Amino acid sequence: MIHPSLITETLNVWQQENKVARLWAGDATLWTNTDESQWLGWLNVAAEEKEISRIETLANDIKTAGFSDVVVLGMGGSSLCPDMMAKTFGPFPGYPRLHILDSTDPDEIHDLEKKIDLKKTFFIVSSKSGTTLEPNIFKDYFYSRVQKIVGESEVGNRFLAITDPGTALDSMAKKEKFKAIFYGVPSIGGRYSALSNFGMVPAGLMGVDVRKFLNLVTTVQTLFSPATLAKNNPGVTLGVILGTYANQGKNKITFIVSPAIHALGAWLEQLLAESTGKNGKGLIPVDQEPLGDPAVYSDDRVFIYIRLTSEPDLEQDRAVDALEKAGFIVERIYLQEKMELGAELFRWEIATAVAGSIMGINPFNQPDVEESKVLALKLTSEYEKTKQLNAPLPFFSEEGLSLYADEHYAELLTQQLRDVASIKSYLTAHLNQIKKGDYVDLSAFIDMSEENTKLLQESRVLIRNHKKVATCLGFGPRFLHSTGQAYKGGPNTGVFLQLTADYSDDIPVPGHQYTFGLVIAAQAQADFAVLVKRSRRVLRIHLGKKVREGLEQLREYLL
Repeated sequence: MIHPSLITETLNVWQQENKVARLWAGDATLWTNTDESQWLGWLNVAAEEKEISRIETLANDIKTAGFSDVVVLGMGGSSLCPDMMAKTFGPFPGYPRLHILDSTDPDEIHDLEKKIDLKKTFFIVSSKSGTTLEPNIFKDYFYSRVQKIVGESEVGNRFLAITDPGTALDSMAKKEKFKAIFYGVPSIGGRYSALSNFGMVPAGLMGVDVRKFLNLVTTVQTLFSPATLAKNNPGVTLGVILGTYANQGKNKITFIVSPAIHALGAWLEQLLAESTGKNGKGLIPVDQEPLGDPAVYSDDRVFIYIRLTSEPDLEQDRAVDALEKAGFIVERIYLQEKMELGAELFRWEIATAVAGSIMGINPFNQPDVEESKVLALKLTSEYEKTKQLNAPLPFFSEEGLSLYADEHYAELLTQQLRDVASIKSYLTAHLNQIKKGDYVDLSAFIDMSEENTKLLQESRVLIRNHKKVATCLGFGPRFLHSTGQAYKGGPNTGVFLQLTADYSDDIPVPGHQYTFGLVIAAQAQADFAVLVKRSRRVLRIHLGKKVREGLEQLREYLL
């Protein structure tokens, strides 16, 4: 274990070299001395408070108009904070329910439509760049659906846009006479935008007291400023801990979060993974992994227990105590009430910037996310021209399931089979590639339903318990805008199992020659291709149309 004196020494260096002041001043030499100074607008989140009255007025208008639901059409930084707010605070009596669509899976889109009345639903199209594929095609689909119900003259009044000034989405929203446009701050990157309009507009429309939420942030900001000694700064100390441990190989940051605020974990996943996973380095966030006995964990973990003291979970308390007693690194964070989440988001933004400095990376770019997005867009564009998606062929099929891998990895697995060729034996050979310090990720390009999640959670626990490694679970394409950066640009310690499926009830995308099912297939294919390009150990299992049966079979193979 790292001696506490190393943490203390690093904090002293931050104090002596005025690094906290340099961070607030935008000194890019703290990181890689490239463009970091252009991405620190989140430090002055109070500057957006001028928008609070606009949010309050719009929220009252939406409530008075009788809208029953509000849907955010977004991805990554545009969707994860609203998702956290909806799951943590909602619904509020008299206010519309807040939903988030951040999946191109046709089944998930169908599931959303079953929950809402399109005639009484208000839509938020949210994209910082204004060019992100998913929110744009979500908008195309729902704009067309709503227009058929309320007419061309009224449909624009059912939509608002959140985007940076001058984007294509900004222009489109003006042309189509959206009810409102809220602007982002160009110097705030997507994953650092939670306390800006991208997070606060959806929260306000669902009934959150945004003024109080942000005021609690500004009240404690002095704690994070250069006015506070580095050793007493809650953001800097957390960042020093994360960065120092990461440099020593303890980079599996495992979140244990009180159930009432559990959705915070998904937001933290993106912040840590997309910010630090590059140049072969990275923090690997582990969220929602079911708790186990200390014996199933390896020594590359740092456990972060975020405990809501007003609604504690005694089972979590006991599990965390056991981990600490067994000698694992445990950092405890206490929140008194849910409204303190804003300050907690800010703490982690500071901590991530500090950890990035200690790790020697730029925590504000995401080069590998961009590569997979560009490839997916290329595949969909080519399909519009050729009506074909040049998909690879499986190297093995059995009982409705098919396996995919690059040629060299498929050959390696075949050579290492310990039994007759089967889905199970290939899966075993794949998991036998796991080494000490690795992690396993289940990348599921399927509906994020409760049933599918439950089955995959059971599978990840079996892998964790058998192999004593950290496990991650992400649903595509949402994880592509989040943890996907660390998986491709971070350390080559991931063993990936990608899951894909077919759709019996696909949905055409208005104005295009492709369907949502084709889009998610292209996104999975692009993700797979970039992982292979990065020499990652990746095996894809195609489940066909019988997703539940396929997931059950996967779980049985792991027993």
